[in-house]
Amino acid sequence: MSTKEKLADAARKIYNPLGFKKFYNFVLFFIFGGALLGFTLARFQYLSFDHGLCPEGGGTLDCYYYTPGSLDKIGIQIHLSAILPASFLAVFQFVPIIRYKLLLFHRVSGYLIVLLSAISTAGALMLVRNAQGGPMEIQVAIGVISFMFIVSIGLAIYNIKRLQIEQHRAWMLRAWSYAGSIVTMRLVMMAIAHVLSTYEHLGKGYSHAIPCVKVTYLMFGQVERILEKYPACAQFFDGSVPGQAVAVTADANGDLAELTALYNMIFGAAFWLAFALHAAGVEIYLHLTPAEADRLRNVSYQKQLEAGMKKPGRAGLTADKLGDAPRWIPKSTVPVSAPGSGDAASDENLAK
Repeated sequence: MSTKEKLADAARKIYNPLGFKKFYNFVLFFIFGGALLGFTLARFQYLSFDHGLCPEGGGTLDCYYYTPGSLDKIGIQIHLSAILPASFLAVFQFVPIIRYKLLLFHRVSGYLIVLLSAISTAGALMLVRNAQGGPMEIQVAIGVISFMFIVSIGLAIYNIKRLQIEQHRAWMLRAWSYAGSIVTMRLVMMAIAHVLSTYEHLGKGYSHAIPCVKVTYLMFGQVERILEKYPACAQFFDGSVPGQAVAVTADANGDLAELTALYNMIFGAAFWLAFALHAAGVEIYLHLTPAEADRLRNVSYQKQLEAGMKKPGRAGLTADKLGDAPRWIPKSTVPVSAPGSGDAASDENLAK
């Protein structure tokens, strides 16, 4: 046996017990599922809000807005309390062996994820006005991803209720790909911050407007130092211009105010870039796996036929039902018991 064959055999011993039948599906799950799981576990500490996310005297980024009883603090606590367990459970929904052997867990977990996702989205929308300072591009970005996430989950649920399994797979993959862009966004932000801070000719001249009231918070109320760096804040301190803002240099190597200016400035760009990458990536993946979609559609056809549904094979939301795609024709023989490739959020075992 060659070295290549030995490595392939060793790999199969790892991913086959998890239900994966193709190596590339396991690799994709390991990369993207692992990233989401690691990111989620790292942020469970934030559920202890006053010790994890915003410790007393910490003064970090958006903590300025998270005052006791504020809509922002209530919103972020709701969002974190719901999205973290939802994301944790969602990772295991993509493990094939769980769908095959622990079907009841898969279904109950799925409904819990849907409920938590809706709650977390409501929490995110509560704090959107001041997220990263509240610039319009960030408000719109959070609104767009929230809408697409919830709509995708809704379409996934509708299709599985109609036993349209391949459409359920597609929409669940889309939903969690959109949600996962939040992880990629952090990596993009780190990359941009590194480039702007390392290469002076690229980062030179960037600044971001921050209200003096927030500058005071970020610089821990050191009035003399604030006035030395930002003389215009004198109008804030004497009360003549309560809403006075100043241009703060965006610098990852600077103080907390300058770090905040940098991340407030690049947050929107990183958000949109990461979201675009994930939105395009999931469509490319779906386009490159038509065999799995066709297999699941044949399974859907049999399930719908057995359930006495009208238009079996297209009882859910399919292109030949809603658009001008050619009428889909089922295969004469459908291997219902054949295991899937392991890339789907659901399989034939999901259908009731």
